[in-house]
Amino acid sequence: MNTSASSKLREDALHYHAKGRPGKIEITPTKETENQRDLSLAYSPGVAEPCLAIADNPERAYDYTAKGNLVAVISNGTAVLGLGNIGAVASKPVMEGKSLLFKIYADIDAFDIELDTTDVDEFIRTVKILEPTFGGVNLEDIKAPECFEIERRLRQELNIPVMHDDQHGTAITSGAALLNALELAGKEISAINLVVNGAGAAAIACLDLYVNLGVSPDHITVFDKDGLLTKNRTNLVGNQYKYTTDRHPAGYVLADAMVGADVFLGLSVGGVVTQDMIKSMAPDPIVFAMANPNPEITYEDATAVRPDIIMATGRSDFPNQVNNVLGFPYIFRGALDVRATEINEEMKLAAVRALAQLARRPVPEAVSRSYGINGLVFGRTYILPKPTDPRLLTMVAPAVAKAAMDSGVARTAIRDWAEYDLRLSQRQGQDNSFIRNLVRLAQQSPKRVVFTDGENLSVLRAVAEVREQKMAVPILLGNPDIIQATLKEHNLDLGDTRIIDHRAPRQDRMRETFAKVLHEKRKRKGMTLGEAQNLMRDRNYFGSVLLETGEADVLISGLTRNYPQTLRPALQVIGRQAGIRKVSGMYVLMSRFGPIFLSDTTVNMNPNTAEIVEIAETTAYAVRRLGIEPRIALLSYSTFGSATGDDAVKMQEATAMLQARHPDWVVDGEMQAHLPFNQELMRESYSFSPLADQPANVLIFPSLAASNIAYNLLKEIGRIEKIGPVLMGLRKPVHVLQLGSSVREIVNMVAIAVAD
Repeated sequence: MNTSASSKLREDALHYHAKGRPGKIEITPTKETENQRDLSLAYSPGVAEPCLAIADNPERAYDYTAKGNLVAVISNGTAVLGLGNIGAVASKPVMEGKSLLFKIYADIDAFDIELDTTDVDEFIRTVKILEPTFGGVNLEDIKAPECFEIERRLRQELNIPVMHDDQHGTAITSGAALLNALELAGKEISAINLVVNGAGAAAIACLDLYVNLGVSPDHITVFDKDGLLTKNRTNLVGNQYKYTTDRHPAGYVLADAMVGADVFLGLSVGGVVTQDMIKSMAPDPIVFAMANPNPEITYEDATAVRPDIIMATGRSDFPNQVNNVLGFPYIFRGALDVRATEINEEMKLAAVRALAQLARRPVPEAVSRSYGINGLVFGRTYILPKPTDPRLLTMVAPAVAKAAMDSGVARTAIRDWAEYDLRLSQRQGQDNSFIRNLVRLAQQSPKRVVFTDGENLSVLRAVAEVREQKMAVPILLGNPDIIQATLKEHNLDLGDTRIIDHRAPRQDRMRETFAKVLHEKRKRKGMTLGEAQNLMRDRNYFGSVLLETGEADVLISGLTRNYPQTLRPALQVIGRQAGIRKVSGMYVLMSRFGPIFLSDTTVNMNPNTAEIVEIAETTAYAVRRLGIEPRIALLSYSTFGSATGDDAVKMQEATAMLQARHPDWVVDGEMQAHLPFNQELMRESYSFSPLADQPANVLIFPSLAASNIAYNLLKEIGRIEKIGPVLMGLRKPVHVLQLGSSVREIVNMVAIAVAD
């Protein structure tokens, strides 16, 4: 990374961690606390009752406290990935990050705990006395050999699951990759010759797991920085002695071992494997070069000399990334859900096999699209699921839970697996994978996005982020001198971003050409050429013609103008899609149920029945294009005819029309706004509804007043992240930001606009 890029990354990272509330995690109440009675139940005197119940039976802590969904992420900062021994407090941002991953991938609450000690006994004692607080312990970034002893003793002495993810997360994920690679290569696991470079905690854990999967210890050859692990080595520790050998002559080196090898596992340093070594391997070689950030041999070098290779690395920019996030959230999820006393070998192997099986299944279109691939298919460049695959939670966690039950370490049993699967699916709403998928989609096919508010600082910050993430090719409308001064003042670099001063004399020819385009469109609507020429000094008209003439692909506007001022030029220049009578607006709210799409929130004051149907259909098509299957609820003050009135009747009639026109859709109404998210009440009182099994994700409102009030209340009171409004029904993508939108909201709008 060059100095400028490194400086920019440092500045952005420090700003990210410091902005708003410092850090990346917080505590949020899960019970109502609105009045004195709530507080008397939450604390004194009501809290005495669960305390007494737990004192009588400690297992009740899982019923009355957060223990059953709480994991401690514990480190002393002695082996932080890529940074080394930086100490306990310096490791805290990493541990907060790990806690964040637990939450967004598996809805597990995690507290980071940094222990300022390198004494093994002190570390173990501290974790032991914390046991009543947590349902599980994730050990992280502890150097070898201490990590072996710490995990071994804590597993023996605690009655909750303990896992050192640096060891076992890598082992589990790479184990799944190994099973699938061997399947593709047509090789039996018991017969392969395995060469390993690196003998640290992760490598030894991988070998332990591979042996349990069927690799013969006699077929394993291990090297570290001092050479071959032999039985006469005196500088080895712990489990390293299990993988020593006396089968080879003196002077035996890595290049010798690679001759005829079936599998290479690298958990060492970059560049230690040469192309000649890869050439010397057996047919269909399997190479896991997982040193970070630089693998033992680059993907390009390895594939250049062996087209038959099956290769994995630890990097996301090559196929088959071995990423621990495929394992630890779901392993702990399954362990917590059956109150397991440990994470044993059976549970790890269950996770391995579940990951391997998932990679062999057809991949959801949304996942393939998010990686810019027209259909991911099990094969040499796809041997592991992608981290964005929503099925990871519902496939790995149940496999782990079942293994815990079968092996006798579960303290409670799951009886209804279908109901458990539903609960897991509902937990997936906690993460922001939708936005991550949008960004990835945008990165696969960046579009030219014109920003009409090019002089605005928030826009400029957003454009810098958009460029850095390579989501779009930005075009700014505004005065270059003002823009450059703002960039300099705030240390922003937009490189060669195109800036068009639509008011400058040098743009006279372009304005004249654009005026003719506008005049041609509006001449039978009373607009003269002179009026069209004057309008070309308005950035929204100019930007709309820029889009209409093909010089841009997307238009983003509205940050400093009100909605009608921005929408009118788009309607006059771009126009509606064929067959669309009404343009409408949709907001996306990132709720605990996942993304929820609200329509129409910005345009139509009081749509009639036919217009409600069109808004619902337009929204459903937009949601489906984003890779999500719509489940539509038409809202009112009435539920299935419980009250009368114009709005209730309108929504009843619209529901009937939608159900008749789209019998395969999940759509129902009219209903009050709380019902689509209260599955217990839906199943109890309205089991006939197709929304009784899963919450709605598309909400259609009877009027602009209802939708706008609901949207604004939700986003402010619920502190919900939003995207929008997304304008639907125009021939080309125009999106109108709310006045004063944040940088993040602008970036998210670009992502959804380009992805769509």
